[in-house]
Amino acid sequence: MHDSNDTNTPPAPSLFTWEFASDPYPAYAWLREHAPVHRTALPSGVEAWLVTRYADARQALADQRLSKNPVHHSESAHGKGKVGIPGERSANLMTHLLNIDPPDHTRLRRLVSKAFTPRRVAEFTPRVQELTDQLIDGFAAKGEADLIHEFAFPLPIYAICDMLGVPPEDQDDFRDWAGMMIRHGGGPRGGVARSVKKMRTYLAELIHRKREALGDSGDEDLISGLIRASDHGEHLTENEAAAMAFILLFAGFETTVNLIGNGIHALLRHPGQRERLQRALAEGDESLLATGIEELLRYDGPVELATWRFATRDLTIGGQRIAEGDPVLVVLAAADRDPERFADPDVLDLSRSDNQHLGYGHGIHYCLGAPLARLEGRTALSTLLRRLPDLRLNAEPDDLRWRGGLIMRGLRTLPVAFTPEGNPGGGPGGIPEGNPGTTTQEEPDA
Repeated sequence: MHDSNDTNTPPAPSLFTWEFASDPYPAYAWLREHAPVHRTALPSGVEAWLVTRYADARQALADQRLSKNPVHHSESAHGKGKVGIPGERSANLMTHLLNIDPPDHTRLRRLVSKAFTPRRVAEFTPRVQELTDQLIDGFAAKGEADLIHEFAFPLPIYAICDMLGVPPEDQDDFRDWAGMMIRHGGGPRGGVARSVKKMRTYLAELIHRKREALGDSGDEDLISGLIRASDHGEHLTENEAAAMAFILLFAGFETTVNLIGNGIHALLRHPGQRERLQRALAEGDESLLATGIEELLRYDGPVELATWRFATRDLTIGGQRIAEGDPVLVVLAAADRDPERFADPDVLDLSRSDNQHLGYGHGIHYCLGAPLARLEGRTALSTLLRRLPDLRLNAEPDDLRWRGGLIMRGLRTLPVAFTPEGNPGGGPGGIPEGNPGTTTQEEPDA
């Protein structure tokens, strides 16, 4: 490993500044080269190891000596609200897949997988397309839009609410709570904690109502499926069901907001690649869309760092000793630009075939909602490019602001312009009252 104190080594870059958030990739390249397993103080004050090379990252993601359970953190910072999701402990939402290890993780994931099946996701395809078109209808006649507020943000919220079985009249509350989570993602955690608590209270009531109304029909929403799922006669407890519904919403919506937002941004910055994709879609060929989504996940994915891990014993990663109790953060964004694994990693190539990126993790904690996120990403991008073929950035690239935060990577706004569509007529139907194309005070701030 290179010595970062060598006089010939360029100075270490600043991490977690606003400039870094705009383009972290040069800093990650420096870390991969000079300090691939690097201990640093995070903005919260917690010290953690950053793992930046692909081979080390893949090993760490599957290493069962690295626990997801914050009780293994030597400084007990989780109790002070400095790691994990703000408010999840006080809201009794700890028993979800991001915080537990086998055998509990194995049992819960098996139960949840019975409710969140590939078939359920596939059957949801028409509804995702319907939501996508309705949201585009809301701004297509204007000739301009903010694709975060008006499209990338509301689409996954309404989609996961529909899938969970949140009644339409309650979905705008979820939108407000989710907006608060994004709004305060890089700042004070109190706003997020309050939203988490409100969501927990609501989910407990909804689960109770659905448990009482549970019938024999196999045609049911995801929360009913979570309640019904059993493994050798063992069911999810009400707390476990609430925690799982919460994490499906919390982990599912923001990753998809960022997949859509970052993906559109990357295509707008690479017009040659966008034109290739538009030509393929016009010819009815969706193979480039399939490989393209994977490349967008690799090139500038929605999850910058994998969620927290804690060493349960002394161990070595990439030649660096990690002490028992130390937090470890795997930097997916750095690993997915590693030239030792990907040819020309800083080049966007939608037809890249050898693309085993880590955008949705690896190992037993591989993202359960990845199929739904991919479906929403494919539908969103292909529909936008077909309906608004001359879509273009309506701001100077350097003026775009990225949300500060540790885990996720996403834009605050994405202003675009295009030739207006003819007025589609009428308001979007089938979406809760409160047009999903409008902005509420709890959405991401501009």
